[in-house]
Amino acid sequence: MKDELGEGGFKEGSQTRVEELKIQVNNHVEEKAARKKAREEWMEEKKRLGTWKVRCLDSENKLKGRIVELEPDYDEVKEKIGGLELELEDLKSCIIQEYINEFQKCLRQAAFFYKDIDVSDSRFDVNKDVVDGELVSEAGSSREEESDKVAKGPDANVDDAVVVEDVDEETT
Repeated sequence: MKDELGEGGFKEGSQTRVEELKIQVNNHVEEKAARKKAREEWMEEKKRLGTWKVRCLDSENKLKGRIVELEPDYDEVKEKIGGLELELEDLKSCIIQEYINEFQKCLRQAAFFYKDIDVSDSRFDVNKDVVDGELVSEAGSSREEESDKVAKGPDANVDDAVVVEDVDEETT
């Protein structure tokens, strides 16, 4: 009978079965330890994410509160900007009007000092300037085009042409 049981008193088939079961138990223990470790990692991650969620919600609430605080200031600033834009437009109009008034003043002085000059002549144009002794448009047309237009105009008088010398080219 001893021959049938083997050295440990078990049948030889049973001994391999026991070894298989031991291997399965060891595998089960390892799997259990791995699951426990994974669970602990998941719990730590859950805590970390929970902390982040709390911080995010807290930040969101603070930002919403700050927005509520700033909205009246924004409305006030918006009203001030609107008022300043209107004031700026008024000032622009005043500056333009001042330039027009100064031009008219120059025309009156020219008429006063030079009685033979007709300041109502269409050739007196605020959009033209004298460059190199010729009247040219400031809008960008060439001198040749402007001098041709002035020379061909109805009031053009070649004999009474005005030559400007020693023009101060500095502008203010």
